[in-house]
Amino acid sequence: MKSVLKKWWSSWSHASKASDHTAALAEWRYLAEQGDAEAQNDLGTVYYNGMGVPQDYAKALKCYRLAAEQGFALAQVSLGMMHYNGNGVPQDDAEAIRWFHLAAKQG
Repeated sequence: MKSVLKKWWSSWSHASKASDHTAALAEWRYLAEQGDAEAQNDLGTVYYNGMGVPQDYAKALKCYRLAAEQGFALAQVSLGMMHYNGNGVPQDDAEAIRWFHLAAKQG
């Protein structure tokens, strides 16, 4: 899966047309729906930053949470940051620290 995601991430960052972003987004959505934690995290980043889609913290939160609950450390850090900054969720230091600790346990 990683090689597929790297290919799509590279195509996303070099895309010159909206249709290129649409194809990459469709692939991430498909992989995320299949339970791929890396794709869920990447899709969360797309929504969080509004990369080719309207910025949507609620969708980012959902994607990050799905990946984080599978133990994907980067998604756990992203969830922690959302709670720390209060982006799309109430600001909550305790919840942020909980996610940061889960990520840190993985090394």
